[in-house]
Amino acid sequence: MNSAIPISEDVRLRSLNDAALSDADIKKEATRYALAIIAAIAALVLRKVLNPLLGSDNPYLTAWAAVVFSAWYCGIGASIVAVIITSVGIWYWLLSPYDSLAIQSHTHLFGLLGFLTFSAVIVLLGEHTRRVAFKRERAEAEQRAVHEQLENRVRQRTAALEERTAALQQKTAEVIEKATLLDLANDAIFVKSANGTISYWNEGATRLYGWAATEALGHFPAELLHSEYPVPLSEIESRDGWEGEIRHTKKDGSRIIVVSRWAKIQDSNGNVAGWLEINTDITSRKSAEDAARALSGRILTLQDEERRRIAKGLHDSLGQYLAALKMNLDGFPSPTPPQAAVVFESAEIVDKCLTEMRTISHLLHPPLLDESGFGSAAHWFVEGFARRSGIEVNLELPQELMRLHPDVEIALFRAVQECLTNIHKHANSSLVDIRMTQEGKHVRLEIQDNGQGIPKERLNRLLEGAAEVGVGIAGMRERFRELGGSLELRSTRKGTTVIVTAPVPQGAAVQRKPQQVRLRSERPHF
Repeated sequence: MNSAIPISEDVRLRSLNDAALSDADIKKEATRYALAIIAAIAALVLRKVLNPLLGSDNPYLTAWAAVVFSAWYCGIGASIVAVIITSVGIWYWLLSPYDSLAIQSHTHLFGLLGFLTFSAVIVLLGEHTRRVAFKRERAEAEQRAVHEQLENRVRQRTAALEERTAALQQKTAEVIEKATLLDLANDAIFVKSANGTISYWNEGATRLYGWAATEALGHFPAELLHSEYPVPLSEIESRDGWEGEIRHTKKDGSRIIVVSRWAKIQDSNGNVAGWLEINTDITSRKSAEDAARALSGRILTLQDEERRRIAKGLHDSLGQYLAALKMNLDGFPSPTPPQAAVVFESAEIVDKCLTEMRTISHLLHPPLLDESGFGSAAHWFVEGFARRSGIEVNLELPQELMRLHPDVEIALFRAVQECLTNIHKHANSSLVDIRMTQEGKHVRLEIQDNGQGIPKERLNRLLEGAAEVGVGIAGMRERFRELGGSLELRSTRKGTTVIVTAPVPQGAAVQRKPQQVRLRSERPHF
């Protein structure tokens, strides 16, 4: 457990430590002096003992050993003390006159001076050697300390490196495991780095496109796959996420359509590190949808032809029979009033049948559509709708309306017919505006009511083409899609607007029509 030491306490401990160090140095120094003194005394005693053997010659023999010992081990101060002790001791005990400090011989004086001189040299050499040895030992100690410190650092770095290596190995194992799971996916998954090149390519991408990872890495996806984006690539990369359809080219040259989902990858600083792209092949589904749309368009075409045939049959055959029956009833003799009443009532019934038959025939396929074109047929239908429903209808057509392709005129008429029928059934509207304009090579038909609008959930299902909401809007959408046009549906609480567009063929004939027709009936007739 670590604890903080106050500053005053730290200072006190440091001073005590310095004091302890001083006491140790003093004891060590005293020990050296004591050794030097003991060596000097021992040298004198030994020389005194050897005096009967050696005589008075060479009195400094044992003193040299004491001086050398003191100079080598005890330091300069202790060595000087040893030299002084041995000099005085030799002068007093070993030189005549004995037990006296007087010197009567110049030889003894010069010998003493020589001893002192050579002792000083020995002491200086010993001190120098001792200091060199001390410095060497201190340098070796420092070197050992530095070496130990370096070894500790190496051990620490090694331990940290081992920990990082273990963590890296764990992360690598996790990445490999995740990459293995990604390889099991059927979708093509790859990662683009910040510079736009491929940095990861899973097995699903290899199965879909045909390029192995080694062939794809480092390439730009747009160049490798010859991508055709629905919007500019810069706009896609500017978003955090994007989803849409992209056309790609496989290694064998075949073209495919994929649903692509993009996610931006950012580093810890929020900078763009790349993009994750997941692609699902929908080529077969798109082909099936195209085939279904083609079949739907063919069914609608056959439906229109069948309506035309039925309408023609009703008008040409059943209408003639009813007209003949009406003429027979009108010429039928009625001798009695009851018989005359029955004949008259039957004639009225036949008249109503003729009227209903003509109405049904015209609703199935108005003859004006083939004879005069969309403008006349729309005018006739809107007039009848206003009369039957009591809803005010404003019809605005171009002043010079061109004859369009028969399929386009049928599609426009069916749009007006379907929208007005839905308005009468569901919208609770009192006013409908129908405006037709020509914009370049397209015609635009807008049908707007002031009713209650379409509920949001039902509107979403209509826009998604859900089957449970009926086939009216879906049928119109498919008609105009087959023609190269479009259908747009908008709805609020203030009403609903349907906008359809269709191409205008070149060289279309001009059909003059009034610019605006307002139709209204005071009471409905059904």
